[in-house]
Amino acid sequence: MDTERKLEMLVAGAAFDVCGYCGDAPPAQSPLRFIHNAALPGGGAVPLFKVLQTNVCVNDCAYCVNQVGRDGPRSAFQPEELSRVFMELHRRKLVQGLFLTSAIAGNAARSMEPMLQTVEILRRRCEYRGYVHLKILPGAGPDYVETACRLASRVSVNIEAPTARHLARLSSRKNIFEGILEPMRWVRQITARDERLAPAGQTTQFVVGAAGESDREILATTAALYREVKLRRAYFSAFHPVSHSRLEGVGPAPPLREHRLYQADWLMRVYGFADSEVALAFGQNGNLALKTDPKLIIARKQPWLFPVDINTAGYEELLHVPGIGPQSAHRIIAARREHSIDSLTQLKKMRVVTRHAAPFIWFQGMLAAEKQASFLPLLEEESEETPSLASVVA
Repeated sequence: MDTERKLEMLVAGAAFDVCGYCGDAPPAQSPLRFIHNAALPGGGAVPLFKVLQTNVCVNDCAYCVNQVGRDGPRSAFQPEELSRVFMELHRRKLVQGLFLTSAIAGNAARSMEPMLQTVEILRRRCEYRGYVHLKILPGAGPDYVETACRLASRVSVNIEAPTARHLARLSSRKNIFEGILEPMRWVRQITARDERLAPAGQTTQFVVGAAGESDREILATTAALYREVKLRRAYFSAFHPVSHSRLEGVGPAPPLREHRLYQADWLMRVYGFADSEVALAFGQNGNLALKTDPKLIIARKQPWLFPVDINTAGYEELLHVPGIGPQSAHRIIAARREHSIDSLTQLKKMRVVTRHAAPFIWFQGMLAAEKQASFLPLLEEESEETPSLASVVA
């Protein structure tokens, strides 16, 4: 099979692994069709070459197009071949990094060896010093994990489901404890010893809506991973049924559900909301509302926090206001050193979403009485106990 045909197949097969918003698809004959635009935290995107080393797989993951027993062509890149393709794209300034993943052909060790060889060629022979995100395959041993951390800028092990029970519905071969959590812990131990290894940390991914899991369960496991393995971030991928799989008849997860999970995760990871606060956003079914931003729901269920005085509120108080994020909170605090804030127009210039913020803030000249009129009743208080990772995923 020629290289271009392999590219078409193994780039398409890597689409399931998420590392940011992809954007609009380029024309079918453009070399840009092999490039994934990964979103950056501060806005913008970085072009990555996202590809499978092979799509040959022994696993039966029901959400995956590469699952065993499914008809379709199979192929693999040799390390020399794949490194040459990447360097050509890099020399042409079409990509700024590599996202390398793989199906599991035989076992994790056999499949990780060519991945590591590919990146070794890039680092040693080609003297490539740029960004590499390397997937650690479930079941990989500690030596493979350490080599991956030595070679890559970022590593990831996909957990896919929040509990062992849910993962069993997706795959008969994956073990959440030995196969997934153990490599995650090794990454944590290795990078804690030497911060130069995998300096961009480790990430993971959940398939959303395939196994009957709730948003509460997904975010509980995510929070436990942040605490216990110092996860840098989690990605969420809305389930789309794969033809000729045992989940073919399961409906796709709404893209908006994926979006709400990212919003709630952002509240935990960036805004520093307590788990008990995020819990206020869940409905009785354990899921986030699709029609309403979770931050707005949380604010409505904590009416005693509002309205906040925009001229005296601290940074954390400002972050709890819908429509105010970290950057706009810093702008507000900086502006107050020069003058008082007395209009929504001023706040709008600071990138505050004033239509969301107005009911929750106060400044001289505003009426505060109407601010709390639309707040929803409080939910029952959540337990403040912090569950361990083992208890969450069991």
